[in-house]
Amino acid sequence: MTGLYIAFEGGEGSGKSTQARILSKKIQGKLTLEPGGTELGARLRQLLLGVGEAPVGARAETLMMAADRAQHLEELVEPTLATGTHVVSDRTAYSSLAYQGGARGLGVDEVRAVNDWAVNGRWPDVVVLLDCPAGQGPRGRRSQDRLEQEGDAFHDLVRATYLELAASEADRWIVLEANGSIDDVSARVWSALAERFGWESS
Repeated sequence: MTGLYIAFEGGEGSGKSTQARILSKKIQGKLTLEPGGTELGARLRQLLLGVGEAPVGARAETLMMAADRAQHLEELVEPTLATGTHVVSDRTAYSSLAYQGGARGLGVDEVRAVNDWAVNGRWPDVVVLLDCPAGQGPRGRRSQDRLEQEGDAFHDLVRATYLELAASEADRWIVLEANGSIDDVSARVWSALAERFGWESS
């Protein structure tokens, strides 16, 4: 039996990394992230997000993210799913639709086409969107990397694009309030996924 490919998406500081880690442990899944889930991805992540690195144009940024994603799917995600193990990913191709397609203004459909080719049509089975206004998530925005340092207008566009994506693919997305204690949000995540997949409720 093939494992489930579960994505966590959300703006900066929404707590998605924490919730992805909690869920992966609970379901004994493989925790990973984009960009950076492979050795190649880690190098690309530094070039893409490192403060002080050479400037990266919007189209180059999109293509580098897609390259990370292609390697990630081929090297880690697909082989893991084939063993029957669930994969829980902190960000996936949907991040590029929100950040490069929406906030960078390159167009969601255009960025989707690039990423669909990169992942060979393999998108997550379910996407958990932890939603909150820009800069108001449980972790806040700590300006740790180049994208986090973008202004509020940029992050407002990221959020708006995420919500549009969720509305257009309601059968794939679960939208949850990001604010609250870690335990409260974790309980929301588990309840929603348990209902979706018929898992035990506790």
